[in-house]
Amino acid sequence: MTKPVLLTMPGSLRKASYNRMLIAEAVRAFGDAEVIEGDLDLPLYNGDVEDAGMPAAVQTLIDQARRADALVIGAPEYNKGITAPLKNAIDWLSRANPNVLANHTAVILSASAGRTGGETAHFMAHQILTQLQVKVVHGPLILVAAAHDEFGEDGSLGNDFLKGQIADRMARLREMLG
Repeated sequence: MTKPVLLTMPGSLRKASYNRMLIAEAVRAFGDAEVIEGDLDLPLYNGDVEDAGMPAAVQTLIDQARRADALVIGAPEYNKGITAPLKNAIDWLSRANPNVLANHTAVILSASAGRTGGETAHFMAHQILTQLQVKVVHGPLILVAAAHDEFGEDGSLGNDFLKGQIADRMARLREMLG
C-alpha cells in the first residue's frame, strides 16, 4: 500500500507560525505519510486573472490538492475571522475544474495567541469547506489558545491533553482514508 499524501495548509505566511507548528504535531501523530506543504503566498483571487490562465503558483497548489488524499488545515484567527491567505487559497482551489476539493477529507486545527484559540476562524473554515463538499473529520474542536505558552522554542507542543486530541483526530483521519 502506498503512503497517504497529506497536503498541509497552515493558513499563515509566517514560517514560524503557531499553526505551522500545530500542523507539524498533527503530521507526527498521523505517522507514515508523504507530506506536501501548500504555498499559500498566492495572488489575490481575481476572475480576470483566472480568465487569462491560472497563475503558476495557483496551478501548483491545485495539482498538489489533486494528488493529496487529505488536507490538514491550520486556521489561525485574525480579527475574529479566517486569514486572508487561507481564504484566498480556498477560493483559488474552488475554481479548479473539475472541483478539486469535492469529496476530499480534511482536518481543521487552530492555534491563536488569543484566549479562544481561533474558534471563530475554525468555524468559518469548517463552513466554507463544507459548502465546497469537503468531508471534515469531526470531533471536539482542536483549539490552542495562548499558543505562545503552548509551544516550546523548538516548535514542539508541550500540552499532553492537546497532543492526545490531535492524535485521536489524526487516527480518525487515517481510518477514513482506509
